[in-house]
Amino acid sequence: MANRTRPIRIEFCVSDYEHQLIKSKMAQLGTHNTGAYLRKMAIDGYIIKVDYTEQKKLTAAVSRVATNINHICRRINQTGHFYEEDVADLKARQAEIWQLLKQTQRDELPP
Repeated sequence: MANRTRPIRIEFCVSDYEHQLIKSKMAQLGTHNTGAYLRKMAIDGYIIKVDYTEQKKLTAAVSRVATNINHICRRINQTGHFYEEDVADLKARQAEIWQLLKQTQRDELPP
């Protein structure tokens, strides 16, 4: 025990119901380490887990538009021409990004 970074042991008892609540909250957070979870809760009192699903969708949409822009620029540099369907595609991708931004804003702001 002398070489441990945490040499002091703290123990406490819980009921079956309390144990299930703790396990449930750990599952919601996606953690399996009970000691780390209880230590974090005892020290900070709360844990915030951020859902980045919408940001990932937005990032993917922006990445697709950037890829299309690069392809179009390469083609323009090689041929000296651009096509109306390229412009239409870029406008559609831009509309997709705007929709994602608007939806994210609606979800995050109260009515």
